[in-house]
Amino acid sequence: MAADQVSAGIETRKKNRIHVSNTKKPLFFYVNLAKRYMQHHSEVELSALGMAITTVVTIAEILKNNGFAIEKKVLTSTVGMKDENRGRLVQKAKIEIVLGKSEKFDALMNASATTVPEEAAEDNK
Repeated sequence: MAADQVSAGIETRKKNRIHVSNTKKPLFFYVNLAKRYMQHHSEVELSALGMAITTVVTIAEILKNNGFAIEKKVLTSTVGMKDENRGRLVQKAKIEIVLGKSEKFDALMNASATTVPEEAAEDNK
């Protein structure tokens, strides 16, 4: 494989990858972001380290249980990271979950897009 093909593959993967933190954004920010990524790409990759792993699993389960996504791949590993306070290398758990669009994805997205204005109209009455 040529070097430009490899870098093109890496670029494609980065465009649909979401690095999840359990401290920076609320859970449903990531759920909605994943939906938007799946609208533009056929799949989304959720990844997290350490304590944020539970957040990634929860996001994936919400998307699957509501019919938006199907699970394609789950990868777990450990990565070595430098501990800023102690200056030594520590191992952190890592998870990557690849979700694909479900067959019902577009219908569900269209249904949720049309119900929001109706609910807003009800609130204004």
